[in-house]
Amino acid sequence: MTYTPLGRSGLKVSRACLGTMNFGPPGGAGVGSCDEAEARRIVHAFTDAGHNFVDTADGYTGGHSEEILGRALKGRRDSVVLATKAFLPQGPGPNDRGLSRVHLTRALDASLRRLGTDHVDLYQCHQWDPDTPLDETMATLDGFVRAGKVRHLGCSNFTAVQIVEAQWSAARGGGTPFTGLQTQYSLLARSAEAEILPTATRHGLGGLAWSPLGGGVLTGRYRRGDAPPADSRLGRLLASPSPRARAWGGQFLTERGLEIADAVAEVAAGLGAAPAAVALAWVRERAGVASVVIGPRTLAQLTENLAGFTLDLPADARALLDAASSEE
Repeated sequence: MTYTPLGRSGLKVSRACLGTMNFGPPGGAGVGSCDEAEARRIVHAFTDAGHNFVDTADGYTGGHSEEILGRALKGRRDSVVLATKAFLPQGPGPNDRGLSRVHLTRALDASLRRLGTDHVDLYQCHQWDPDTPLDETMATLDGFVRAGKVRHLGCSNFTAVQIVEAQWSAARGGGTPFTGLQTQYSLLARSAEAEILPTATRHGLGGLAWSPLGGGVLTGRYRRGDAPPADSRLGRLLASPSPRARAWGGQFLTERGLEIADAVAEVAAGLGAAPAAVALAWVRERAGVASVVIGPRTLAQLTENLAGFTLDLPADARALLDAASSEE
């Protein structure tokens, strides 16, 4: 098993990170629908294979993800790097969301209760909060570290400028900087290469790539002219009454996306591998990526995904995929 430091820290994480957004009942953004028994099997198989990095968020499936994960980790907690996030609404009030001192303090305590632990190893801002002074957020997070409730800090979906401002804020206050950055990154979405990942690396953050399979398009599950299966994530998204959810799903299922999926399938056939493994191996090898977040709903999906962390892509395969997915 290969472990790598997360950013400019001594925290060692596996190259595969188990994302648990599907643990629990169906919810917004096409997440959920993995029941507790299957979730436990996934967590145990993942950790039994030597992987140590697990990620959740208080906004996943209404808190069920954290609760299910906490129960699945009983007896295994000390061998796992446990990460969660805060920002998303946790109630109807004006202070029930965001990165304010009030909300973050409540959110962390609630996450710890659901996870059944006294600390998390990586606590992340799920997204930027334009309504809260950044110094307030960073000082609050540093307080969590000093109190022993959090070991390391990270952010998700921050721009390059926001990363720099956050690190400067931590330095000004003599506080704890971010060491991890979650960003969307795959053969379908390579914009993070231009500024976000290089900036993260320069400022000491290790990249955590989410949606590395492009919403499932890169697995080869979707076909031109056919409606997405109703039980697939994109099927649930595109059938959602929410315009935002439909737009989110639509970004993946495009002609360009299907052409890239064809290139992945071609490489996979030549290597005798599954398309998902090829797509994950490509992300794993990219500059600035410390770990790749996978989100299996079944044990079979986990097994297929983990093959991408032992598969080595030949130079010609990488070149084919680079050319097919170029955004220039």
